[in-house]
Amino acid sequence: MATNKVDFHIYAVLVTFDPDIHTLTKCLANLRTQVHKILVVDNLSKNIDEIHRTVNAKHNVELITLEQNDGLGRAHNVGIKTAKENGATHVLLLDHDSIPTAGMVANMTAALRELAADNRRVAAVGARYLGSYAGNESFFVQFGWLKFRRVFCSRDDERYVRADFLISSGSLIPISVLEEIGGMDERLFIDHVDTDWFLRANYKGYPSYGACDALMEHGLGDQTYRVWLGRWHYLPKHKPFRYYYIFRNSILLYKKPYAPTKWMINDIVRLLFILIFYSLVSDSRTDLLKMISRGVADGFRGVTGGTVTPSRVSC
Repeated sequence: MATNKVDFHIYAVLVTFDPDIHTLTKCLANLRTQVHKILVVDNLSKNIDEIHRTVNAKHNVELITLEQNDGLGRAHNVGIKTAKENGATHVLLLDHDSIPTAGMVANMTAALRELAADNRRVAAVGARYLGSYAGNESFFVQFGWLKFRRVFCSRDDERYVRADFLISSGSLIPISVLEEIGGMDERLFIDHVDTDWFLRANYKGYPSYGACDALMEHGLGDQTYRVWLGRWHYLPKHKPFRYYYIFRNSILLYKKPYAPTKWMINDIVRLLFILIFYSLVSDSRTDLLKMISRGVADGFRGVTGGTVTPSRVSC
């Protein structure tokens, strides 16, 4: 991929579901000068009229409204297909609560050009996200022997670091790589959609990188626990139904030929921690345990799709 010779034509694919309009407005304002066009793909939001008004006020923003909420993977694929049909060379995936800082996209393309100059194959480059707590320093992730290893950008002149996978929001992906790897697995519905794609990319010889000087504000979960476990940890808190998908989709991925053993061990440790910690601190532990149990059972049974749908599923 001769990225250093490519004229970047970047489309942002921003998925919304009942977004906070103030946050969405700030996201669009910060992003619209950094990309060629923004595709807002809406997953059946209740405040769609407000989204329409917000999008219509921006000249390079297009709203795509889906007739039903088929999950994050489906929304991403619709946006990617539209971007490709309109001549995009790259897509930038974003959630509606991700706010790019000035120069984020330019710094990501600079990292891609530098990687291409070194003749490296690249699945994607990802932005560093800024948490809501002071001291919550952003990092990227590699697989350790027993748990995920945090990788920090340690030097001021460091352009990028190797990551074994990225979160989807803030990932800049070449269209050519998507054609090679394939799109997002819509059957997973929400959690692990990004994990699945990056594991497939790694399996096919396309590693990913974190862009050290590309920054965005990003929320993880509905709330965040700040817990001291040898050091401060910032742990996302989700509604109970989300743990159904976290556990079910982990088990579904364990069956895939491209899921490496080291990742599976890391993920099992993570799931055990989630089970123990959130069972102790959650104020909805009965519902949480029911969702986890059902997710594990459905994972072994091979159930896919948006099986658990409370009044509305956020994705």
